[in-house]
Formats: sequence, structure tokens, C-alpha cells
Amino acid sequence: MSISTGDQLPDATLVQLGAEGPEQVSMTDKTKGRKVVIFAVPGAYTPTCHSAHVPSFVRTKAQFDEKQVDEIICVSVNDPFVMKAWGEATGATGAGITMLADAQGEFTKAIGMDFDAPPAGLMGRSKRYAMLVEDGKVSLFQAEESPGTCDVSGGEALLASM
Repeated sequence: MSISTGDQLPDATLVQLGAEGPEQVSMTDKTKGRKVVIFAVPGAYTPTCHSAHVPSFVRTKAQFDEKQVDEIICVSVNDPFVMKAWGEATGATGAGITMLADAQGEFTKAIGMDFDAPPAGLMGRSKRYAMLVEDGKVSLFQAEESPGTCDVSGGEALLASM
């Protein structure tokens, strides 16, 4: 069963590439006492993720800041090296969006958002969604019906629902 509005976010350890190499990041630490947007993509550099989903949050970052969102986090079942390079390539890093690797899919599985798409070569990936988390509790959750679309989970759509 997937996570939904009103649920407490489970703890999971993700990975971010820091100055000294890979760093462990606790999702509980990231969200405790804070207002955070988390959005997830099926894969770095994949077409919809690269050309629509991440750019929508780069475009709307200032509007989320105005709504007192402390941090925007992009999660993907990829390694931290790919996430760092992808954040730089899309301008997400420069915009202040945190790129976290869910390398083992721990977080994605814990919230019930994992899926496989063998024809596309995507195994153990995350469904596309966006959520607003306030002090560790999901206050808004918007998931796409299809991983190839970015209608309800983009930056503009999430802002409109807040």
C-alpha cells in the first residue's frame, strides 16, 4: 500500500554526494520540524524526468520559497554520483534543489511507490510523485497514474494544490 496524505513519513537512509564523497542522509532528519517538498522520478536523465519534472521545480523554486518551504528534494533510485551530475546538468543544484539517491530503493519501497518496467530497462524504480511533508507528516500527496506523465506531480501542479 502506498503512502497517502496524513501518513507519517517512514525513516530511510538516502545518499548524497558531498565534498568528501557519499554521505548518508536520514529522511527523518531532513523533515523533522521542517516544511519540505519531496518529488520522485523513475530515473535520472530519462525523458520526462529530464525535460519536464525536474525543470518544473527549478522554475517554481522561488514560489515554494515564498510559501515557506524549507527544502525541495528530488529522489531517484540511482546512485549519488549520477544524481550529482544530473542535478548539475538540469540546473537543479544551482537552483537549490537537493538531489538524493535512494540507491537501494529503501525509501521508495517503504512508501509503496516502487515499480518495475522491464521493457524500458527500469527495475526497482520509483513511481513519479510529489508530496508536501510538514514535520515528518505527509500533508499533500500527488502521484502520477503513469510514469511517463508529469501532470499532477510537477512543480506548478503541487503549488496549485497548496
